Amino acid sequence: MNRNYNYLVIGSGLAGLYTALKASENGTVALLTKSGITDSNSYHAQGGIAAVTDKNDVPQYHFDDTITAGRKLCDQPAVRILVNEGPDRINEIIDEGMKFDITESGELALGLEGGHHRRRILHAGGDATGRMITTFVINEVKRKSNITVFSDCMLTALLIDENGSCDGGRFWNFDKNEEEIFTAGTTILASGGTSAIYKRTTNPATTTGDGLAIAYDAGCEIEDIEFIQFHPTAIFHPDGDSFLVSEAVRGEGARLYNLKGERFMVGAHELAELAPRDVVAQMIDRQIRNEKQGYVYLSLKHLDPEKIKERFPTIYAKCQELGIDMTDRIPVAPAAHYTVGGVRTDEYGRSGIENLYICGELASTGIMGANRLASNSLIECLVFGKRAIDNSIESSKRKITAEYEPVLFIDKDLEKEYHGISDTVARIITDSAGIVRTADGLRNGMRMLEELKEKAASAVRNNPEYKNEIYTNRIGNLLTTAGLIMNAAMFREESRGCHFRADFPHEREEFHYHSIQRKGHGIRKENVKTE
Repeated sequence: MNRNYNYLVIGSGLAGLYTALKASENGTVALLTKSGITDSNSYHAQGGIAAVTDKNDVPQYHFDDTITAGRKLCDQPAVRILVNEGPDRINEIIDEGMKFDITESGELALGLEGGHHRRRILHAGGDATGRMITTFVINEVKRKSNITVFSDCMLTALLIDENGSCDGGRFWNFDKNEEEIFTAGTTILASGGTSAIYKRTTNPATTTGDGLAIAYDAGCEIEDIEFIQFHPTAIFHPDGDSFLVSEAVRGEGARLYNLKGERFMVGAHELAELAPRDVVAQMIDRQIRNEKQGYVYLSLKHLDPEKIKERFPTIYAKCQELGIDMTDRIPVAPAAHYTVGGVRTDEYGRSGIENLYICGELASTGIMGANRLASNSLIECLVFGKRAIDNSIESSKRKITAEYEPVLFIDKDLEKEYHGISDTVARIITDSAGIVRTADGLRNGMRMLEELKEKAASAVRNNPEYKNEIYTNRIGNLLTTAGLIMNAAMFREESRGCHFRADFPHEREEFHYHSIQRKGHGIRKENVKTE
């Protein structure tokens, strides 16, 4: 029997939680998450949330910084919406009870991060902003009797009716070990990014691009997926830990040094350590390649140690756990962090499929361009989450009359096989589509990916029991996501933002466009929107 709701929200990051909360004002909501409700990039975000709240700042300044970081690929109307509506969303959530950090005089304590020319980053709990704001919205969600949360339920396919409209989705319930069908007048896909397919990542293990692959298979357009942002400073440790060291640490004055003791960001960019993330990540990568030690140092020894402990309690505790003195210096290296591109949407979060909305990191609204400006992601969740709900009120009232039957999945343990292929995909995409890319490397990676696809397909052909197995489905999503990233990276023969081609090291005017991929239609160019 199909479970029917007004809204189906997929994903428990801030985008999913916030849209579920707003949707509850209009009807019943099912909120489904692949793992636990706190297992998301939003929950672990340290940096903060960017919005104009200071009297010396104006939306135009925020607009300019976003456009600059995006390297001419931002859609200007979408950025204008973000910077103009962001302050309203912040004021609303404060009025609802969200507590941001304040100064001794009672004003909002505003931080500075890479790419920003004004202090406009709001924080909560020092370096625990994501956890604080996500927890706040989780508590609000729990108070709503018309929101039902389903954990450990992974989307396996979208339900598309004969007219091309989205009626909901198929989910694998890990607790029950069976498939369940959820239908809704409006479906909101907010399942997060793809960065956990890389070997070294700041993301939870669940962010492997399932939503991206499923949306692509359903017919959605995928935009600018070659742009994967690597966070410049994640802890480097022999145990493989890649815990993120917030950009706000550099905002408070931390400096980067190579192993020779040289401060290499001075002279590399006018903002030095506070340059946009792509610039810092590429410079660190260059130092690592030259010195072949795998890391550089982030030095805080010139800063007040007590202030550091108070401002960054989460990072300080993690460093202590790993035997690192944060008040001295931290060994760091870049790690895959944020999917800048994603499923193409309009300014209301609408995808190319009727009644299917995309929100959060999975969406490509046109805001991020070729490189996300620090701390724009959380405010995007609020601004475009609300716009999606405001636009979908009528569609949420649709009655789904079609009855969808579950597909039988064989109860067979293929977890080991899945992780084996997952590790292989991580190695392939890290080597061929990491911070530095070349045509030869991408061709080699795509060849290895095709061989892996054929191997997986052969296993299914030769073992009928695998045909409808849930882990086989997950393997397909991994391979699809990796293929989309590499295909777009091969297509863009230039370096722009967080896409760096060593064989085309400069921006080229002929590539001033979005890359668009759609199943069965290859890849094409799309003009950037201007005002």
